[in-house]
Amino acid sequence: MERLSGLDAMYLYLETPSQPLNVCCVLEVDVAAALPGGYSFEQLRSDLEPRLRAIPEFRKKLAGGQLNIDHPVWVETAQVDISRHLKRIAVPAPGGRVEVGEVCAHIAALPLDRDYPLWELWAVENPSTPKLLTLVVKAHHALVDGVGGANIMTQLCSLEPDLPAPRDPVTPAPAANRLQIAATGVLGVATRPWRLTSLVPATLATVARTVRRARAGHSMVAPFAAPRTLFNGPHSGRRCVAFVQLSLADVKVVKDHYGLTVNDVVMALCAGALRTFLQRHDKLPDTPLVAAVPVSVHGESDRPGRNQTSWMFCRLQSPMADPVQRLRQMAESTAAAKAHSAELGPTLLQDWTQFIGQYTMGVVKRLVPRVPRPGNPPFNLILSNVPGPQVPLYLARYRIEAVYPFGPILAGAGLNITAMSYHGQLGFGIISSPDLVPDLWSLADAFPAALEELLGSITNP
Repeated sequence: MERLSGLDAMYLYLETPSQPLNVCCVLEVDVAAALPGGYSFEQLRSDLEPRLRAIPEFRKKLAGGQLNIDHPVWVETAQVDISRHLKRIAVPAPGGRVEVGEVCAHIAALPLDRDYPLWELWAVENPSTPKLLTLVVKAHHALVDGVGGANIMTQLCSLEPDLPAPRDPVTPAPAANRLQIAATGVLGVATRPWRLTSLVPATLATVARTVRRARAGHSMVAPFAAPRTLFNGPHSGRRCVAFVQLSLADVKVVKDHYGLTVNDVVMALCAGALRTFLQRHDKLPDTPLVAAVPVSVHGESDRPGRNQTSWMFCRLQSPMADPVQRLRQMAESTAAAKAHSAELGPTLLQDWTQFIGQYTMGVVKRLVPRVPRPGNPPFNLILSNVPGPQVPLYLARYRIEAVYPFGPILAGAGLNITAMSYHGQLGFGIISSPDLVPDLWSLADAFPAALEELLGSITNP
């Protein structure tokens, strides 16, 4: 068995009917030349089943019980019922991007059954585009973070079509009984006070360094400094999605011209697109938006767990009209935020979440609605950029044409924009709630214009 880390378990504890904490990846695959007779779901299942069974994460399910006072554990299930996880759904007429997005949003909003491995793969069949099939891979955030999701994609895919299927998965280890889970849980909780002896001094030193940085003007923006926008409010469990693809080569032209990074340009594109979107709604604030940005610490942290991330808060200079000034100022402030985040250390968040158990979180969730809330949200949106493979990949015999990642939205910050590069393209997945943003496609459509604006600054300075 494998005990969940505190950070992994937090995604279980924070989940509510209005806040399903799933991560999704939408793949567009070419099925035109897959078979002489064309696509069929039965053939897709036959091709993918051995690959799906071979993914270690897809054989894990939660275990614990009422006697367990520590975080839950992952155990390997003896048999994965593929029919429960591999599903199909049809796109309604007329089958355009809006209808495809509605189906993907419906899938993203569905909670995963915790009695089974926490993943699903949906075939979204569209009669209007018989040569292109949309696949939605969904997993719980407790199981994967952005890098973990990309790793699963590489396990599922290959560089050539129709390669031999992976061997059958190894025989699962004997299941841990509830008494064993409870006993190791008691031991884990009992050792927590000892860990505080090193964690508290480290945290106090970090606070002191943060105060010095803030006085010097080199710290990241503080939480609850974000202006209120139309996507910062209460929402239901319904979701809406939109997606758009840009040329990675064009992004690199901007990056090289201004001597910055791809991530700097991605964040500037988000700021520019949000500026257009909020202006259209006459809701553009006078102060910069604040994005919560997950930072991967894979390889830097020696802590267990599947979510290996820290966080930083970055300013999005959407109120700034000049695109070049916006890009430069954001790159400068993001560099300061990165330096501040690195100074906090890769394990501070993971260490503190170890102390927040399921019962403590239950009390907190009951008390939070009764606590007066500050006027400003902690941040406006979640923004993430995941580097992906730059060679074409095949899912069994099917070539992947486009990749769009989608993360979860959190209460009070009802917008998530995640970018992922793949084979010369940069795919943006945008997710919110229709209770907040009914026309999310207009935000997606603002991204190409934001890129053209930056490219135009090079050709027409």
